[in-house]
Amino acid sequence: MPPAVVLVTGVSRWLGGALAAELAQDRSIERVIGVDTVPPSPEMLRRLGRTEFVRADIRNPLIGKVITTASVDTVVHMNISSTPAGSGGRGPMKELNVIGTMQLLAACQRAPAVRRFVLKSTSAVYGASSRDPAVFTEAMQARRVPSGGFAKDSVDIEGYVRSFARRRPDVGVAALRFTNFIGPRIDSLLTHFLRMPVVPTALGYDARVQLLHEDDALAVLTRATTGDCNGTVNVGGEGTLLLSQVLRRLGRLQVPLPSPALGSVSRLTRRLGFVDYSPEQMRFLNFGRVVDTTVLREEFGYTPRHTTAQALADYARTVPPVISPDLVRRATSRASHLVQGLGSAAGSVGQRLRPAPAPPGLRAVRDA
Repeated sequence: MPPAVVLVTGVSRWLGGALAAELAQDRSIERVIGVDTVPPSPEMLRRLGRTEFVRADIRNPLIGKVITTASVDTVVHMNISSTPAGSGGRGPMKELNVIGTMQLLAACQRAPAVRRFVLKSTSAVYGASSRDPAVFTEAMQARRVPSGGFAKDSVDIEGYVRSFARRRPDVGVAALRFTNFIGPRIDSLLTHFLRMPVVPTALGYDARVQLLHEDDALAVLTRATTGDCNGTVNVGGEGTLLLSQVLRRLGRLQVPLPSPALGSVSRLTRRLGFVDYSPEQMRFLNFGRVVDTTVLREEFGYTPRHTTAQALADYARTVPPVISPDLVRRATSRASHLVQGLGSAAGSVGQRLRPAPAPPGLRAVRDA
């Protein structure tokens, strides 16, 4: 049975607004209500169509009045921030993420009409460390529990959602753990990082990166909202790339730095307004993270149309390269051949310098 009244939080961001617009085109849904603290851009507002925008703060208990008055039966929680809000730092970010989710869940618990809750979560709940498995399944937990920032907020949020599901067993709950979004229109921490002309990375590390195209993310959210699949689902594109491969394909200049120096660089880029990375996010750039998507394909019933490599290629169309990727590949190939040549030459020199075999008489003396 399709939902009758859907409430989507965070519609001023691209993905939340795109979901509300997609749902608004479905005539089987009577009403779509979009909630955010700031109004959408004029372009997004036009795209929202018949979506009813309500300027409200989910941290305020009045969100309960919106849900009850409109007889909302499906709530999609998208208003979870991964970046600090301006000069306020991480305090307002945590308040929006954690306190906002608590207030929203409390409102849903009191509203008898609510029968479905969809959470846009993240694979960051698995953390990032040198002890991580090759892939994370939904049943696994972080080997190193996130200690702060967006990842820690997401762990707390999922805990509150599980508690809500126990208190309201009549409500279907789906938690979607997305890998990093990428695409020509979406704006995220990773896209900010990859737009920098000179990209600092940790010396001695080359993280595995799994990406999800923005169109696949939208399709999964739409299916989760209108379908009946419950539980936790990992969502990511097929295949992985090394961070060095990602940077080469985008034509970025990679500057490997010792890990202690990355903290200073992170503070500098934050001050200059380029990108704001928490220690947890820096660990992701060191170790990477890959999730198993068997549940997504076999139980949820969706196979992403874009692989990790294809999603990156689509994003690359919008990012002018600093240096030509072909030039990088040629330089890398030449350097590899040079190293191999030096290795072969060293082997030949070693062969020439190897001492000649001793005469038979001398060998007999040595053996004695």
